[in-house]
Amino acid sequence: MRALATTYRDEKTPDDLPAPLPEPAREDIRLEKVFAVLSEPLRLTIVQRLLTESENYDHTCGWFGFDRPKSTLTHHFKALREAGVITQRQYGLERRSRVRLDDLNARFPGLVDLILDWTPADRA
Repeated sequence: MRALATTYRDEKTPDDLPAPLPEPAREDIRLEKVFAVLSEPLRLTIVQRLLTESENYDHTCGWFGFDRPKSTLTHHFKALREAGVITQRQYGLERRSRVRLDDLNARFPGLVDLILDWTPADRA
């Protein structure tokens, strides 16, 4: 199993963060919605990379280096946020993302471990 990135283990939250974009409250995160968004391999990759490779508190979609149109990536990040998997904050013209680790662990114990242990089909 892959280890969480330092930014998730340290639990240090910067003081000067912008407010998060609209997202469901912890108690409103639904398992079927989480499963639905994570059924898309690109979204699962996004979440896994945020959990394992984050060097900073949160990241822009450009950090991932995906060869996809920006509109497509925006759609995927919005779906993850609306399902309650990630939180996003607006920094000027950029939106930066972070996995809602505490919320997912509280609602669905073991889910994050499954994400960390996942291997894409083309690498299995």
